[in-house]
Amino acid sequence: MVSETDSFFFSNTIDDISKDDWNDCVGLDHPFTRYEFLQALEKSGSAVFSTGWQPFHYIQINNKKKIVVVCPLYVKSHSFGEYIFDHAWADAYHRYGLDYYPKLQSAIPFTPVTGERIIVHKILKNKNDIKNKVINNIINKAQTLNVSSLHFNFLRKPEYLNNNNNDLLLRQGIQFHWKNNNYKSFNEFLETLSSRKRKLIKKERSCIKDNNITVKLLNGVEIQKKHWDFFYKCYLNTTGKKWGSSYLTKEFFVKIGKNLSSKILLIIAYHEDQMIASALNFLSTTHLYGRLWGSIKHIPYLHFEMCYYQAIEYAIKNKIHIVEAGAQGSHKIQRGYMPENTWSLHWIKNKKFKEAISHYLDKEINLLDKEKKELEQFAPFKQN
Repeated sequence: MVSETDSFFFSNTIDDISKDDWNDCVGLDHPFTRYEFLQALEKSGSAVFSTGWQPFHYIQINNKKKIVVVCPLYVKSHSFGEYIFDHAWADAYHRYGLDYYPKLQSAIPFTPVTGERIIVHKILKNKNDIKNKVINNIINKAQTLNVSSLHFNFLRKPEYLNNNNNDLLLRQGIQFHWKNNNYKSFNEFLETLSSRKRKLIKKERSCIKDNNITVKLLNGVEIQKKHWDFFYKCYLNTTGKKWGSSYLTKEFFVKIGKNLSSKILLIIAYHEDQMIASALNFLSTTHLYGRLWGSIKHIPYLHFEMCYYQAIEYAIKNKIHIVEAGAQGSHKIQRGYMPENTWSLHWIKNKKFKEAISHYLDKEINLLDKEKKELEQFAPFKQN
């Protein structure tokens, strides 16, 4: 348990903490909460005040000045780059002459992956009690700030909440994840699918052979500057078409390539020895996280090969349990990625808006439960 002598503070830059102290608290497995990833976002100018992501990280230390709890936290001036949408809430505030922004946001910027947001050092016991206390500490701070609300995005289901945190609203979402049922090979996975879905995937995967494409999977020191240069070209091509703006700077990719390469899987497609497409993934011992992809040459089905099938094949070979393929996309179901619930927590300062949003979320959860059941009916697997 955290002792009464423990203290906490809020930091507007991760540079206030040493890399070793931060990573000793969060561990080295989950790539997105590691110091190297979060610092790269800040130092590259991707997640800073000027882009609407002012760092405001929560840090808790014990009486020996050891970090025992951290929570990545940001003061946001907009809702972009979060993937849990509250634009309707902001619009409602605006219609009533109130300001929704700034708000406090605990999230991994531009990264819709599940994980812990309040991270308690492994040496501590009673972690659930500690998390509840941390939430209260952050809420108390939010009460003193010019913010409308506090949000924790893409949590594992927060079953640790106690009655002292009944001001928090729970929101449900849906993503599509692939689960490794101890498959020995990609073909063994295919055998679990219906005949029609098996044929579909085989047809899509034939795009490699039919177009004389070679695919290389790069990790760690195998990823060279030329690969990052090409990937960033693909990234700009994709974001220009899809969003109209690019959140992440090239320096961000340079920094994670230098400092976090062991957690990166970069997939490159070649045609006649020329790079034509790439997909960026991150790794933990249990998960493969598909993040970004792009191509400079349109080839039918290449997107599915690079983003889904190569990820599955790598996960099987390396005994990785889960592949998270990013936000949204019901088309992933027929490729073996099934709907899974994601969770977020929300604290709303204004009492009337809290009540209105609470009613909205109750209805939304019922609709999403129904949607998830309907989506599961399209599972590609053989019927028992």
